[in-house]
Amino acid sequence: MSFIVWIGVAIIIWLLFKALNSTDVPKISGLPEAPGWPIFGSLLELGENHSLALLKMAKRLGPVFQIRMGNKRIVVANSFDSIRELWIRNQSALISRPMLHTFHTVVSSSQGFTIGTSPWDESCKRRRKAAATALNKPAVQSYMPIIDTESYSAISEIYKECQDGQVDINIIPHLLRFALNTSLMLNYGTRFSSSFDDVFKEIVEVEGAISRLRSTSNNWQDYIPLLRLFPAKSKSASSYRVRRDRYLEFLLDGLKKDIADGTDKPCITGNILKDPSAKLNEAEIRSICLTMVSAGLDTVPANIIFGIGYLSSAHGQEIQERAYQEIQEAYPNDDAWEKCLVEEQVPYVTALYKEVLRYFTVIAICLPRRSISDINYNGVIIPAGTLFYMNAFAGDYDENHYKDPYTFDPERYLADADGTPHFAYGAGSRMCAGSHLANRELFTFFIRFISAFRILAPRDPKNAAVLGAMEANKSHTALVAEPKPFKCRFEPRNKKLLESWLETSRREADDD
Repeated sequence: MSFIVWIGVAIIIWLLFKALNSTDVPKISGLPEAPGWPIFGSLLELGENHSLALLKMAKRLGPVFQIRMGNKRIVVANSFDSIRELWIRNQSALISRPMLHTFHTVVSSSQGFTIGTSPWDESCKRRRKAAATALNKPAVQSYMPIIDTESYSAISEIYKECQDGQVDINIIPHLLRFALNTSLMLNYGTRFSSSFDDVFKEIVEVEGAISRLRSTSNNWQDYIPLLRLFPAKSKSASSYRVRRDRYLEFLLDGLKKDIADGTDKPCITGNILKDPSAKLNEAEIRSICLTMVSAGLDTVPANIIFGIGYLSSAHGQEIQERAYQEIQEAYPNDDAWEKCLVEEQVPYVTALYKEVLRYFTVIAICLPRRSISDINYNGVIIPAGTLFYMNAFAGDYDENHYKDPYTFDPERYLADADGTPHFAYGAGSRMCAGSHLANRELFTFFIRFISAFRILAPRDPKNAAVLGAMEANKSHTALVAEPKPFKCRFEPRNKKLLESWLETSRREADDD
């Protein structure tokens, strides 16, 4: 009898192990596989910096391989060409997103999903179409008065603090406000007047925490369901959801009140709410609002912060002086401040922001995709329903595509042909819908900032910016890179001219 019991126990243990060690998609025949442990797969080997660990694996396994992360089987692309093949040439098959426990089930249980994290369905199609229409090139040009106001506001605050370049200052709060205010004005017609406003600081803190919850490396419970029995991670995620709900309700209720009072300013959500023919329901409107707030603190502020930090270095000062000379050649009448709002006519500054986007690749591993149909990759059939991870950092540092990729060099983009210059915005069918707006923000800010200031190294070397992309990031477990704090100095190039530019933008802002 006891023998039968032990046989039964052994069978139960074996079945339990098989269940815990199974994957959502069977092993893909013909595709290299990274080694892994039972149940955990390769999670232990990946550590906290998944993009760097996957890049090292690619040197052994090739640019495309499969990996087990808990009970999920994932195909990872780690080279420029493989990303282009899978994400662009097969973009119709890679149009959906997976549902991950922490973000989709816990964090998003009340406000719904952002457009970028939604699985592909008719609702997502409607929301993405609405966002794409609101963020296409003609629409973005109509938003330039907002970028004028917000860049003026940030530069004005920095000018007040800089003491003619005599003191080391931290500009990170001002740059966060510039980017967030731009998104808030576009979506709600409202803004924060101070970088130290309590609601502003709350949004920055909560969105940063949620960014960490959205990363590939910070939520083992997404891959190992057994860990969901331990509530600490879910409780933390729930607390941030509640805090986010408060300010999203505050912003949307404020807009609705302004519409009722007739005091609202033109904005994306206001236009939808007032349009009787709009086909978006309340949940879809909330998704767009959530997307705009989240996007406001994603790529733009991190790239400007990293870019300014690099320009304060010895090499960066050489780059900024060339940029300044080319701005002067393009605009000998000192009207770059105004002209950058209507045109992008300084190729070196365009090359500069593209190199910032590539070099720092602030979303090192892009949001995952789920295939909706089979993909034939070099004769290997990857079945529908498979998860795909783009190692954007590996693609942007591919030595077979870029010359000296670990060197910061804007000149690589001066002869830029049509096509994909980098993967900072993702690629293919679900790449960032706001890339046109982000590029205009980056171009305008760098034109104005370099025209206004010499960006100098701090007097205290301990305050200097870290220059390497990986080393400059203080949180490799966040979806979006978080710059390590630094300070630098800002010496006005021509105080009288700068003050006249600031006054012009102030009058424009007052008129609006």
